Amino acid sequence: MTTRTTNPAILPLIRERWSPRSFDAGAMPQADLEVLLEAAGLAPSAYNIQPWTFLYAHRDDAHWERFLALLVEFNQGWAKEASVLLFAVSKTTMGEGDQVSPSHSHSFDAGAAWQNLALQAAHMGYAAHGMTGVDFARAAAELGVPDDHRVEAAIALGRPAPADRLPEFLRDKEVVSGRKPVAEIMRAGPFA
Repeated sequence: MTTRTTNPAILPLIRERWSPRSFDAGAMPQADLEVLLEAAGLAPSAYNIQPWTFLYAHRDDAHWERFLALLVEFNQGWAKEASVLLFAVSKTTMGEGDQVSPSHSHSFDAGAAWQNLALQAAHMGYAAHGMTGVDFARAAAELGVPDDHRVEAAIALGRPAPADRLPEFLRDKEVVSGRKPVAEIMRAGPFA
């Protein structure tokens, strides 16, 4: 693995975090998972609502096959070697009773929680690979997600492994991906 070339002021943990597909199929202690999810829970959110919930399955537990089957076939092929599979779910409303209104930022806030989790995982020597190759309608139904919640993404967690554990067609892709230059993602003033 090579790291990205960035401005030296960027935190090394941010620069070195990436999303591999090759995992070692080892177990993750529940205590480590709880640290990752506690880090996720420290993310900022609008009105401090914290609209995220992370559903999880450890490999080989009673929920594993169901969670794995909710991924598209391509993702099942490599995610089966992860230690834990998560589904990030966000609550799409805020308020209670007759004061319920749509939450504009539920996905944004859940994304901040996912980023905290990914950075904490990297700090602890784990890899976190988020994915939207999911059968979302089936995931919501099979996981009992309430109507006022949305399945945002799935996340594979585990210790990274050498690329040679992957199917041959994926091995060359097991590299740190590039990023757009900062000049392409910033604009002074209006969009157009």
